[in-house]
Amino acid sequence: MLKRKRLLITLLLALAVLMSGCSLPGLSGAADNTIKVGTMSTSESQIMGNIVRLMIEHYSDAKVEMVNNLGSSIVQHQAMMNGDIDISATRYTGTDLAGALAMDSVKDPEEALKIVQREFLKRFDQTWFDSYGFANSYAFTVTRELAGKENLKMVSDLEPLVSNLKLGVDNSWLKRKGDGYQGFVEEYGFEFGKTFPMQIGLVYEAAANGKMDVVLAYTTDGRIKANDLQVLEDDKHFFPPYDTSAVARNDVLEAHPELEGILQKLSGTISTEKMQELNYEADGKMKEPAIIAEEFLEENDYFETKK
Repeated sequence: MLKRKRLLITLLLALAVLMSGCSLPGLSGAADNTIKVGTMSTSESQIMGNIVRLMIEHYSDAKVEMVNNLGSSIVQHQAMMNGDIDISATRYTGTDLAGALAMDSVKDPEEALKIVQREFLKRFDQTWFDSYGFANSYAFTVTRELAGKENLKMVSDLEPLVSNLKLGVDNSWLKRKGDGYQGFVEEYGFEFGKTFPMQIGLVYEAAANGKMDVVLAYTTDGRIKANDLQVLEDDKHFFPPYDTSAVARNDVLEAHPELEGILQKLSGTISTEKMQELNYEADGKMKEPAIIAEEFLEENDYFETKK
């Protein structure tokens, strides 16, 4: 009886040792077939993260774990470098040129994409995929009524009126270096009569209600369309491009070679206008990002004709 107990204990210990060696620290998903996808707290990032998750789950045998609410692109980047996530669902060219790469801004979108793709491969051993097709850039917007009345199409068209215009902007933009307010004044050569810093979520309603004449918005925000605002063309190309892509660690792509083709399927497929609509589903209609992602993929036959 004692020999049997000893044998049983030995077998259990051996099994425990064997199981503890099944996962390899530092290579997330390599042993347990789980891919970790990181997103920020924005609706846009979480919608795209769930699109990436559903695509991977459909086109491969891998499981996906979502790591949500990462505070910024820098936090996402650090998580990638630490091996805490395998894929960043939303990275923006202009943001990472200045942030992760500490380089000067580039005005041409194609050049900016080439630079981040080259530098992320060389410096971090990561693949920056081609853009999803949309850019989440800064944009000055006005009501369609004001645009029609004053024939406003470009930012420069504001200059004759600017002394009487109230500008509503994100708190941080007024003090932002480079593509902030001071840089804007130097580039365009005029200042607004009054500027009102406020939370970004409030600027759209402020414009629609007539409390602000001009507001600084994000081009993919669904509240632009919901509040019937018109985006003015940045005719001097002041704001750098913020084209959006997925970024993946190369060790994970090597361990899961099917991932590259899966992620590339999403390149060039979502316009800025379409992303506006998807974001409004979340921010305006309060729909869950996971549901929005699934509906988008089903409506566009990603689970059928694109296998």
